[in-house]
Amino acid sequence: MASNTADTGHGAADAVHGSSGMPQLDFSTYGNQIFWLLVTLVVIYLILSRVALPRIAAILNERQGTITNDLAAAEDLKAKAVEAENAYNKALADARAEAQRIAAETRAEIQAGVDEAIAKADEQISAKAAESEKAIAEIRAGALESVKLVATDTASALVAALGGKDDADAVAAAVAKRTEG
Repeated sequence: MASNTADTGHGAADAVHGSSGMPQLDFSTYGNQIFWLLVTLVVIYLILSRVALPRIAAILNERQGTITNDLAAAEDLKAKAVEAENAYNKALADARAEAQRIAAETRAEIQAGVDEAIAKADEQISAKAAESEKAIAEIRAGALESVKLVATDTASALVAALGGKDDADAVAAAVAKRTEG
């Protein structure tokens, strides 16, 4: 019974439309359908060509321009980075050269100070050596005189002890001859 009711409802719809089947396949309306199809395609074409496609082209051109500008900016930044690296390397080399120059100057100053200190020490050593030689010469001279005096006294005492006459001039001459040669 339910199926009879459904069939009756479809039959009523077919009666209202006046035909059976799909209206797109009805040959009597093909001209009208083709006309509206062409009108719709022309309208879509005009909308796409006048509105949508220019916007899309503008967006694509803007993107291409942005990409080109970004690539140019990247090349500029790369060139600046290379320049900065070269400047850094030059500054580093200059700093090393300056450090070596300062080290050489410092070494020269230190060497000059050392040379000056050595010269002063040599002068002091020479002065002390001269004083020491003078003192040694004085001591030698004093010792030689002391030796001569002791030798003269000893020779006089020996001559007297052996029973001879003490001649001071002869003893002094003999001591002088012996100490000189």
